[in-house]
Amino acid sequence: MKNISLLSGYIYLVIAILTGIASNGFLKTTEGFTKLNPTIFCVASIILCLFCISKAMTVIPVGFTYATYGALTITAVTLFGILKYNQTPNLYGTAGLVLIILGVILLNTLGKVK
Repeated sequence: MKNISLLSGYIYLVIAILTGIASNGFLKTTEGFTKLNPTIFCVASIILCLFCISKAMTVIPVGFTYATYGALTITAVTLFGILKYNQTPNLYGTAGLVLIILGVILLNTLGKVK
């Protein structure tokens, strides 16, 4: 297996985040997977997302990769829901998002991988 560079790993991580946002953000448009085109888009984007995150994990530590992916995807999909579907989180939801982001910042800045 050919090793990829660290820069390529981060590029794969960014693509995974973007495709994760796309697949989760547009999942509602599938109407329970009854609409064909949105369903194909969501399935294709989640497959690409999983491929990219697995490639990123070959050079970036798993904890960093998945925590960053999860936090940014959750936050972005929440913002997507606010903008596209007018779904506003309550105080507890907002506090949860802030804690998720703070947790990832702590993990990435102070967490040590052995």
